[in-house]
Amino acid sequence: MAEMFSNATNETTHFSTGYKVGLVFMYSLILLGGAVGTILMSTVLRSNMLSITTVSVINLLVVHLLFLLTVPFRIYYFTRGQWDLGYGFCKMVSSMIHAHMFLSFIFYIIILIARYLAFFEWGHIQGFFRTLHAVIASMSVWAIVLGSALPATIITYGSSANGTRSDQMCFEFGSSLTSKNVRILNYFMSAMVLSIWTVLACVQLLILWRVYRRYGQASYVHQEFWAQIKSLCFVLIMFICFVPYNAFRIYYINQYTTGLQEVNEVFLTFTAFSCFDILAFAGKKVWRMDHIQCCSSCERKC
Repeated sequence: MAEMFSNATNETTHFSTGYKVGLVFMYSLILLGGAVGTILMSTVLRSNMLSITTVSVINLLVVHLLFLLTVPFRIYYFTRGQWDLGYGFCKMVSSMIHAHMFLSFIFYIIILIARYLAFFEWGHIQGFFRTLHAVIASMSVWAIVLGSALPATIITYGSSANGTRSDQMCFEFGSSLTSKNVRILNYFMSAMVLSIWTVLACVQLLILWRVYRRYGQASYVHQEFWAQIKSLCFVLIMFICFVPYNAFRIYYINQYTTGLQEVNEVFLTFTAFSCFDILAFAGKKVWRMDHIQCCSSCERKC
């Protein structure tokens, strides 16, 4: 495989062979695991379509699916060593991994907040009254994220101060960080992701502590405990996939060099492993357990 990368003609990418081999391997895993995950996730379509959690998971399915459609082009670039599919298409494919990260993060937040409100008995409405309401809410989230972030990414990234760039390069827009506005935007987005995750993690740990204090050693046989473990899995997925990239991103922006661009791409690739989330949550038993837990909670309140 190494020869395939090193013998590429007219190679213009700044990524070394070792990094390209690693990136192709990771993206191949993401494509395979993500495809299996989206198939398994389709089981949620048989669940209550008015549930906030169900609607959020359906949106995650769409987010993962749209991103996975662009992964083969990333594999193509890092395998071939050059890009000949058009600069505009390159920027679109490049921006999709960022849109995937932020949209997934937002829907994780919605799922966790709905669960937290249910636990603290602050949320009396855990679903939509009509399917139309669910569609409008979903479209609003997509419109806000894509309508603000995606155009800015496509327009801004790739425009460097010196304007030098090879038409056969792609996914190498680090020179855009020479712009002060771009740096501020990146600082803000990364700091926001890290701050929100910290708050969610603290709330989740508080809930687990309260559940353990309520049931003691018998917590492991109570479904409420395992329902919170499932929520903890969402928090851990966010920690593994999103926290490292955004933490490194702050350092990367502050200490931008050509050498760090390869490392930044590796951290960015790890955000795409969130496509594996459904492997832990999909299936009839998972959704049936949620329904039983919800009913049990209602009975305790009554």
